[in-house]
Amino acid sequence: MSKLAERVQQELIHAIENDELVLPTLPEVALKVREAAEDPNVGIPQISKVIGNDAALTARIIKVVNSPLLRSNKEITDLQMAVGRLGINYTCNLATGLAMEQMFQATSDIVDRKMREVWNKSTEIAGICHVLCRHYTRLMPDQATLAGLVHQIGVLPILTYAEEHSELLADSISLNHVIEQIHPIIGDKILRTWEFPAPIAMVPSQYLNFSRDSAKVDYVDIVQVATLQSYLGSEHPYTQLDWSQIPAFAKLGLDPNVDMQADEDLSAAMEAATSMLQ
Repeated sequence: MSKLAERVQQELIHAIENDELVLPTLPEVALKVREAAEDPNVGIPQISKVIGNDAALTARIIKVVNSPLLRSNKEITDLQMAVGRLGINYTCNLATGLAMEQMFQATSDIVDRKMREVWNKSTEIAGICHVLCRHYTRLMPDQATLAGLVHQIGVLPILTYAEEHSELLADSISLNHVIEQIHPIIGDKILRTWEFPAPIAMVPSQYLNFSRDSAKVDYVDIVQVATLQSYLGSEHPYTQLDWSQIPAFAKLGLDPNVDMQADEDLSAAMEAATSMLQ
């Protein structure tokens, strides 16, 4: 590890431990949606009104509800119908996840490119999570999708830090090293600060622990398997691991030696899920 990476890592860990790291705040629309959803008496009109103030988010949710995965026999054209079709919880989780895209933007070109890369990867993994969840578990697809969208949220403060420290930006190897080492710790902290439910808040720090074996299948397992799936056919180091030794596959009831992309239905579902989020 380079001296630079080591120094930055220590600085960031120190900042985390002393609550000095500036954590990103959820976009306002996501905060309002989550707040509304906590009211037991909230109805479709109220949720629609909150989301409706954000035209881009409204369009995205209508796109999701009309995607091949969730399509009903008639096209849904307005937000109230979309919320009615998805349900309030599903809509809120989706809105929270999709609203976060606006956080993945930066003023400098290098950081902006990197942020878009992270967001695109997150939407790809979230799409795979959605499909794995529906096909192989009884967990909630909206929660699995949200878990996929937030699993790399810890990268944000590191990139914001890099934007202010040009020597780190100039050294991409050190930057990547720092991201790999500490985005999981920061991610958990952000999600706990945002008061995300524990099963999702622990995803960032756990999803790369390939020997992890919990009592029953959870969102960490789904994000872990989706991450591995997303690298199939590439030269990524994860493809060199012995997947048959990774407990998450067994918990999902998946044969790690079967290429899911080769299953036409699953592959089509994954593509549809990813494109509905992008």
